[in-house]
Amino acid sequence: MAILEVRNLKKSFGERLIFDNVNFEINAGKCLGIVGRSGCGKSTLARIIARFIPADGGQIILDGQDITNTKNLKSVYAKMQMIFQLPEDSFDPRRTLGWSIAEPLRNFNFKNIDAEIKNLLAEVGLTPDFVERYPHEVSGGQCQRAAIARAISISPKLLICDEATSALDVTTQTQIVKLLRRLCTEKKLAMLFITHDFKILNEISDKVFEF
Repeated sequence: MAILEVRNLKKSFGERLIFDNVNFEINAGKCLGIVGRSGCGKSTLARIIARFIPADGGQIILDGQDITNTKNLKSVYAKMQMIFQLPEDSFDPRRTLGWSIAEPLRNFNFKNIDAEIKNLLAEVGLTPDFVERYPHEVSGGQCQRAAIARAISISPKLLICDEATSALDVTTQTQIVKLLRRLCTEKKLAMLFITHDFKILNEISDKVFEF
């Protein structure tokens, strides 16, 4: 069974058609790479699937549920999380990384949160002391690892990675790609990986959808 199904998705801004009749699906443990030139609509597609902006037509099916127009977004985000291009911008600069990683756990009433955070940090290759660090005190790669820890904290079924490696240096990109690929396989995550880099696609994706 597909974790994510996109059926005949359409989006325009005013008279400008961004895309039309987009169709694909992603199964558990698999990564679909989305590639295309800048401005082709890749990030718009991600934002529509994540329900940040509405589609003009079509359907988004997440784990068998049509979420295209659902108002119950908490249930959607229990199953879907997003990793962004600039990790530091995705964190509150006034809060520690540990506080931010714990936020989804608090929202979904998890128990033993402190222990969960330490386990999550270990899963992404960070030491326990990162709990007390602030986003500006760590490197871009370390911050992205913390963002990945936050994204997997509530065991979602789908990860959307929107240019999640493009702001990193080449060596760090390789490390993050290997981490994401391992998590995808081990946790049976469905992953949507958006990029403009064909080399990275070859390393992480099972299939590719080209705009």
